[in-house]
Amino acid sequence: MTFPLQIAFRNMDFTESLDTKVREKAAHLDRIFGPLTRCDVVIEAPHHHHEAQHGRRYHVRIALNTAVGEIVVRGDDAHANEDPRTAVRKAFEAAHGQLEQLIKRRPTREAAAH
Repeated sequence: MTFPLQIAFRNMDFTESLDTKVREKAAHLDRIFGPLTRCDVVIEAPHHHHEAQHGRRYHVRIALNTAVGEIVVRGDDAHANEDPRTAVRKAFEAAHGQLEQLIKRRPTREAAAH
């Protein structure tokens, strides 16, 4: 992995397994859509008052920069999950989909030349 990768854990302790999973998922996106120029990931556990109301749902936010453009997967309830590994997987699936859309919208060099 040659791009800067920042992983932050909020309201929770660092875990090696989540760190490894994020690195694997980011490297996968780099191989498919690369090169990535930056990837920032925040894994957040709920505050205790939210946990009491809604259960413990982890949120993941991803900000990616590529040669094609930038995308952000927000840490909203659409990707939240009671299992932090599942929340990471869902957020990276959303990032994959957003990158596909970004590439589809990008004009080809031939079209831009005309």
